[in-house]
Formats: sequence, structure tokens, C-alpha cells
Amino acid sequence: MTKIFKYLKQSAGWVMVVLMLLGLQAYCDLSLPQYTSDIVDVGIQQGGISHAAPEVIRQTEMEKICLFLEDRDKQTVEASYEMISKENLSEEEYERYVKQYPQLRTESLLVRKDLDRKALEELDEVLEKPEALVMMTEKQGIDVSALPPEALLAMEQELSVQEELSDSILSQMGISYVRTEYEAVGLDTGSLQTKYLVSSGLKMLGVALLAMAASILVCLIAARVAASTGMRLRGQVFAKVMSFSGGEMDRFSTSSLITRSTNDIQQVQMVIVLLLRMVFYAPIIGIGGLVRVIRSGVSMAWIIGVAVAAVSCLVAILMVVAMPKFKKMQKLVDRLNLVAREILTGLPVIRAFSREKYEEKRFDGANRDLTKTMLFTNRCMALMMPAMMFIMNGITVLIIWTGAHGIDNGNLQVGDMMAFITYTMQIVMAFLMITMVSIMLPRAAVAAKRIDEVLTTEVSITEKKTPVRLPQDAKGVVAFEHVSFRYPGAENDVLHDLSFTAKPGETTAFIGSTGSGKSTLVNLLPRLYDVTEGSITVDGVDIRDLSLKELREQIGFVPQKGILFSGTIASNLRFGRRDATDEEIRKAASIAQAADFVEEKPDKYESHIAQGGANVSGGQKQRLSIARAVAKKPKIYVFDDSFSALDFKTDSALRRALNVHVADSTRLIVAQRVSTILHAEQIIVLDEGRIAGMGTHEELLRTCEVYRQIAESQLSAEELSGAGKEAL
Repeated sequence: MTKIFKYLKQSAGWVMVVLMLLGLQAYCDLSLPQYTSDIVDVGIQQGGISHAAPEVIRQTEMEKICLFLEDRDKQTVEASYEMISKENLSEEEYERYVKQYPQLRTESLLVRKDLDRKALEELDEVLEKPEALVMMTEKQGIDVSALPPEALLAMEQELSVQEELSDSILSQMGISYVRTEYEAVGLDTGSLQTKYLVSSGLKMLGVALLAMAASILVCLIAARVAASTGMRLRGQVFAKVMSFSGGEMDRFSTSSLITRSTNDIQQVQMVIVLLLRMVFYAPIIGIGGLVRVIRSGVSMAWIIGVAVAAVSCLVAILMVVAMPKFKKMQKLVDRLNLVAREILTGLPVIRAFSREKYEEKRFDGANRDLTKTMLFTNRCMALMMPAMMFIMNGITVLIIWTGAHGIDNGNLQVGDMMAFITYTMQIVMAFLMITMVSIMLPRAAVAAKRIDEVLTTEVSITEKKTPVRLPQDAKGVVAFEHVSFRYPGAENDVLHDLSFTAKPGETTAFIGSTGSGKSTLVNLLPRLYDVTEGSITVDGVDIRDLSLKELREQIGFVPQKGILFSGTIASNLRFGRRDATDEEIRKAASIAQAADFVEEKPDKYESHIAQGGANVSGGQKQRLSIARAVAKKPKIYVFDDSFSALDFKTDSALRRALNVHVADSTRLIVAQRVSTILHAEQIIVLDEGRIAGMGTHEELLRTCEVYRQIAESQLSAEELSGAGKEAL
């Protein structure tokens, strides 16, 4: 998880925006149950009257209420109301009030002043009990104003000891009194209720729309952040891989790097979306729901504990049973991919040995193992949803059953019970979201770790901060000075104490048995690997002091295996020098003996090249690879056994063309065939990583036993004697 958060650092601003939007969405979602409660309790049950402190009351009724108030409470009431009558109002004001309160024609009224929320709640508490006393007394046909003080005190004390009259019942009685009073002063209570319901409904709709807008924005931003993070990670991984030397490439296989760049990054993207959309939102809504439940004072909070415990047990069972299968499933996916890759890669060999049935069974076995595991996990997940619905519906029934007793006892209102159900479901769903996402996190954590392994790998081939420049008149003189090399982690040197100089205008060839270190040697020159000991210089400058770009610009490298890129023949030939003219690429193709087959194609140099050069033969691929190096016009050419797929005639013609057109360049050739390097100015014979001999063909025949054995195994007696020599 820490690595995923690390990847989100560059999108910290957007993450903060998401958190604010989630807070807004949670606030809206948590407000909706309260609106529902208010519509049911206040709008329907209380006729739209939300306070026990009436907006308007007859003066005579207020005098009755004040009989039950202490002096301090009387002062509070007096400060909260002002009297209106025909005597203290202007004619215009009087007519306006009469239209609103028709009872003003016959008696004086008291109108509540504009009070803040806290003062209004205090006034409600002051008036609830006296209003209940007045209403109960008048229902019995008793005139409160006619009772002596002792009787009033007795009634108040009797009401105080009646435990069954809870705060909720007192509030309801106060609201009932206010409704009766509103009717008495001539207010249209039906219109008042309709106004409250419409107002609350519109507010609820507005809050729901705001929550929807916040949710949509969160989804859009989360998708954008995840996509940008994925794009950034792919760019970083690709840039890192491009800087890898051969040592790092040996550590990570090509297929592994592709998987890390695609599937693993996709896993991280998916988790980032879930993280921003669900994981961050779940605790906000869960904690907010708990706070709302506690503030509501509803005595059913224990039900939330039961719900969380039930969900926890269900998820724990799922984790114990299914989690090992999830981990196993990843390994089985890897195995299926491995088997499929092996079969597809080795299909010609499989067909040649008639092993199709065996390989089909092997693939079928891997496929069945994965299918069984996936079916098991899917069945577990399919079982989880009905189980969750059973728990949630059971919790709803428990809330209704418990709440019904509370409503019957006057301790709870219907709307409060409905709100409590919603809050409970929100808390349970928040808990469920976190647990469900936690199932996906291990897979994403593994993917993030694999990506981080690539990004944090130290590159062995590095440049100096202030690289040295080659001299202006650089010729391309290559010198190996006591060079030794061993692969990372190896115990023995592959190359040991090699010293030689390759000069411009000359061909330096390398020959030896398989595994003698020929390809490794030429891979050291462009710094695909770095020497372990000694140094390699170009025109007297250590290649480690040069920038990689400048060093590699001096070299035209033709690898052992010809590699072409999807595009056209022309785009491949311009790969080393984008500004090469049409004439230059035609000349390069002619030198590499590729012009003949290119000109035969309908589109010539604009002919399509498939991925990896799959639509050209091995020999054509090698010739185009050589032409690509020639079109670059470097000072140093490296041919790593690049003539192996050519026939003798094409090989000879190509070497003659090179001798004419790149005569001033330094040429390093790795070869298996003596005929390819027969006329090289300098032949270096390698044997188990050491120089066994150095010189011309004739000199080595006399002085080097290893070379003589190679030559005798490939050349006839006439060729060994020097007959039929041809110029290189």
C-alpha cells in the first residue's frame, strides 16, 4: 500500500480535491436520512409544525401557560414575544396582520421574535411542559385560569412523576397544542403542512443532486488520476528499461518486463480508482453515520455492534476459505501463461516431433486447474452477496422490532427509526466496502512491488555528470587495454586480460569456438556491459568517460540476430540516422547486397515490414540490418556474426563492397567461418576468454594451433595454401 501511495504523490492536489468531494458527498448522504425523518415526523405527523414555541399565540393562552412557569422562564418568554393589537399597530400593519391572523380582530396576539437556533430550542424546552398541562386540563373541561396556585402546583408535580410521559410525548403534546392554537388564530394549517413538505422535499432533492454531482466528479477525477498514474508509471518503467544494461536485462526477462509494464500497472490503476472512490469514502461515511446515531440519542446503537460483528464473521470466513485460493489463482494464471507461451513459441518443434496431443493435455491440465480455482472463488463471492443481504435484512427487521416497542412506549418516532435504519445500512456498507477492497489489495500490492523492483533497480551502466568529448578529428581507433569481464553473479571471468588495437581502414576479426567470448567482447564496446577490469578507449578516450549518446553515435552495430522494427524498409534503414536521404539509403542497401530483393517488391523501399521482420527471410533480415548500420555512416562498424545467414557468393560480394565504401572506418567482425575473415588485417583468436593468437591469416596458420585447427576443419588444402584469394 505504501508504494501505491508513493505513486499518488504527484497527484496529491487531485487527491485532496477527491477527499473534499468525498466529504461533501458523505455530508449529503448523511443528511438525507434526517430529511426523511423530518418529513415523516414533522411534515406528516406534526402537520409541518417543527417547534413547541408557537410563531403566534393568543395573549390569553400565553397567560395560562405562564401560570406554570417560574419567574426566570417567564422572563425568557416575555423577551421572546412581542404583543400586537389594534392599539399598538398602524392601520396598514394592522390590516396586514389581520389577513395573516384573523383572530387579531377580536383579541391581542403575541408574535415570536426572530430567534437563533439555540434560543429557539431553549424556548421549546420552556414551553413544552406548560403547553401539555394546559391542553390536558382543558380537555377535562377545567379552566386553568380559575384554579388556585396550590392546584396548579399539584398538577405540575403529578406530571413530573409520570415516567411514561417521555420527552418525545411532551414534545408531541406541545406540538398538538400549537396546532390547535394556530387554528384558533385563523392560520391555514393545511397550507402550513404543504409548505413544509414541499420545502423539505426540495431541500432533500437538492442535497441528493449535490451528492450525485460530487459522486460523478469523484469518479471522473479518480479515473483521471489512475490513468495519469498508469501513464506515468509506464513511461518511468520504459525509460528505466531503456537505460538497462545487459546485466539488468538478464535479471528481468523480456516477458516479465512486458507483464510489469502492462498487467501489473493495470492492477495498480484499478486499485487507485477503488482507493479514491471507496476506501477513502468508507471511513468518512462510517464515522459520520456513528456520530449521527450517537447524536440522535436513539437507544438502539447496540444493533450496529451486532451488524458489524455479523459482517465481520462473514468476511472472516470468506478470507479464511477464499483468500488462499486467490493467491493460488495468481500462480495458476502464471503457469497457464507459461505453458501457452512455451507451446506457441515452440509450435514448429512440437509439430515436427508429433507432440500436439501431449501439449494439448498439458495445456488442458493447467487450464482445468485454473478453472477449478476460479469457480471456487466465484462461488464464494456469489454466496457472499445473499449472505450479506440476509444479514442486512435481518438487521432491518431487528431495528423495526426494537423500534416498534420504542414507538409504542413513546420513546421513539417513526421518522427517527427510519433514519436509524438508513444510518445502520450506511455503516455496515462502509465496513463491507473496506473488507471487499482488502481482498483485492494483496494482488495490487504484489503488482506495485514488481513495478517498484524495476524502478528502484540500480543501473550498472551510468554516465559521468560532465562527460568528456571526443576530439574534433576523431578517427575511430579502438583499443582494449588489459580488459577482463565477468557477468554479474558469475564466479569466473568470461574474458581475461585482452589487449589489442583496431585501427581505421583495417578489419579486425574475432574467431574462436562457441562460448569463447566473441560476442561478449564486441558488446563491451557500445557499453551494453561494462568491463570488470582494464579499459576500452576510442581515440584515446576511455568509453566510460564519454556520454552514451556520443559513444554510440560513433558505432554502427549489427547484432548476431537481425532485428527489424514494424514499419517500412526505408524507416528501418533510417533507424540510425533519421535525416538520411533516399539516395543514401539506396546506396546502403546496395552495399549490403539488399537492393536486388528490395527493388523486386511492388512498393520498393516503402514496402511494409512486419513486427520483428517476420515477413522477410533470415538472410534478407541480416542484409537489411547491415544496410541500416551502413546508412548511419559511423566511424566504427561492429558485425557480430552478421554474415552467418548469407551464402558464400553474397558474403563475398558484401565484403568487397564494404572494403570499397567504408574503407576509412574501423571494422570489427565476429565470425564463425574462416572464409569471412580470411583477408582481415588483424585476426584475434579467442579460446576460453583469452587471446590464443593474433595476426593475419598466414601468420596464425604458422603460430596458432587453435586457429589452424579451425581453418583445417573449414577450408580445403587449396584454400589453406592461399590459392583463389580474393580482395576483401
